[in-house]
Amino acid sequence: MEKMHGKLPVFLICAALFLLNVAAYEPIRHNDFIGYDDPRDITGNPHVYGGLTQESVSWAFTTSYASNWHPLTWLSHMLACDLFGLDPLGHHLANLFFHIANTILLFLILRRMTGSLWQSAFVAAAFSLHPLRVESVAWAAERKDVLSGFFWMLTIGAYIRYVERPVAGRYLPVVFFLTLGLMAKSMLVTLPCVLLLLDYWPLNRFRGENQSSGEVSSISRLVIEKIPLFVLVAISSIVTFYVQNSGGAVARVEDIAPGLRISNALVAYISYIEKIIYPKDLVVLYPFPVNGIPLWKPVISFLILVGISAVTFFFMRRQRYMVVGWFWFIGTLVPVIGLVQVGIQSMADRYTYLPSIGIFIMIAWGAGEFLGKGRPGKSGLLICGLSTILAMIICTRAQTTMWKNSTVLFERAIEKTENNYEMHNNYGCSLKDKGELNKAINHFNEALRINPQYLNAKRNKGVVLLEQGKTEMAVENLTQVLQRRKDWPDVYQSLGEAYVRMGRFDLAVSHWTEAIKRKPDSAIIMNNLSWLLATTKDSRIHDPKGAVHYAKRACEITGYKHPGMLDTLAVAYASAGKFPQAIETAEKALRLSGSESNKERYRKIQNRLQLFKAGLAF
Repeated sequence: MEKMHGKLPVFLICAALFLLNVAAYEPIRHNDFIGYDDPRDITGNPHVYGGLTQESVSWAFTTSYASNWHPLTWLSHMLACDLFGLDPLGHHLANLFFHIANTILLFLILRRMTGSLWQSAFVAAAFSLHPLRVESVAWAAERKDVLSGFFWMLTIGAYIRYVERPVAGRYLPVVFFLTLGLMAKSMLVTLPCVLLLLDYWPLNRFRGENQSSGEVSSISRLVIEKIPLFVLVAISSIVTFYVQNSGGAVARVEDIAPGLRISNALVAYISYIEKIIYPKDLVVLYPFPVNGIPLWKPVISFLILVGISAVTFFFMRRQRYMVVGWFWFIGTLVPVIGLVQVGIQSMADRYTYLPSIGIFIMIAWGAGEFLGKGRPGKSGLLICGLSTILAMIICTRAQTTMWKNSTVLFERAIEKTENNYEMHNNYGCSLKDKGELNKAINHFNEALRINPQYLNAKRNKGVVLLEQGKTEMAVENLTQVLQRRKDWPDVYQSLGEAYVRMGRFDLAVSHWTEAIKRKPDSAIIMNNLSWLLATTKDSRIHDPKGAVHYAKRACEITGYKHPGMLDTLAVAYASAGKFPQAIETAEKALRLSGSESNKERYRKIQNRLQLFKAGLAF
């Protein structure tokens, strides 16, 4: 199974892989959070940015938030917030750390299984430095890719140890690491099948060629051996489908016809191969072709897939790596290829994170066997391999800069794709954040022109109208959204803000209360409601006791680490006449806010603290 190499070459290759990754992804130090999933998962998620607390840990294991169940990913984000706060650099470096770890583990795993030093090194380098990896590394919210990849590698590493001496004590780590991987991202459901492929090559267990143990294994025995792993992935699949379906992430059959899903899946397979070979026009979202796909595309794609499969079977006896690499690629893409459509994308760069390894295995071992014969061939392969890696580094650095901020990323997606209403909406949001409200409205209108049923754009348009002071128009837009989707707490929140501006505090309270019923862990909505209940002069609305209740709940959710929410709690205490608690809470808010991080908020809290001390706040 393994040819021995000196420790020095292995160490030098690991060091080189580390340095090459640092060189390729160095531009991430200039990158910001992205206004696509990052606010939902990190910067706008109080459970996460509040750090690791007893409540947040419990939430991570019990929530189906964002139509996902991946508690380890949530915990990793919380830990990053504890370590780095909301500084994007720390979160990006955490992703890069896991990615580099995956790269080195992949190299060590392949070398140990095959004994081939340079092919293993090339696969690891190509995997880690390819521009398709940028989405998983440079996108903070995609921690689940690199984290699950880490446990993918550890599972295979543990499996190799088990194969060398098949005893229960060595099987348990395989189960353990796979369980952790599934808790980071459910895409690891294909891993037991990949282990069967590795049994075929390079572990040679199908033919009783396990050189370490001398064990003779039948196919049925190898499958039975993995039953505990299949049970794990079956449970994970059921949980994932339930969570995504209940969260509305899975498209209904009547929304996207099965024929269109199959056609898109066939075309996507070929598109992924094209982007692995020639990574051109990479964007954050490739819109699903809801208007149909020309028949010739899935037909040609099907013929190409069948043709490649036939070639791999033709070579399977002597070049078993061809079958393993090809079906590694085909099989690991199955959960995300779109047969069960999740989201609105037709494909995604991040989905190639683990599947692309199969293609690189085919290239590395195929080139070594067919082209690397003799000194001229080996020299040519070395030059070609180094040139490929250098080209990847250059392209990856350029692609990483495309993730510098939301404006650059979304503008590129609009430029490189057609009818991308999601990106028009997101670009509009980034323009809104920059204060370019008229331009933002234009992009929301364009998103609605492409897809009149797209409620996100209509809701965001209402938010911008509210910021423009067009309150009645905003209420009209938001009410129309609510008529079509009555369970959307964010819309209730925005309507509450609109009614506050109109002086309709009763309606604001009712809408925010309804929002909390539908989203009971929303610290932001509770904070807003608490402030209104504490500060309004309307005796029908003024409710100090309720203000304290909602403010305390908001602070509990955020781990008492958010200065703005602590400030609201201090005001609520003062409104209830509890000045000692108000002073204590305001002082903590003052310490957390920092005089330099937000001078205006710091000044306001300082002023309120002086009033609380004088007992004159209200």
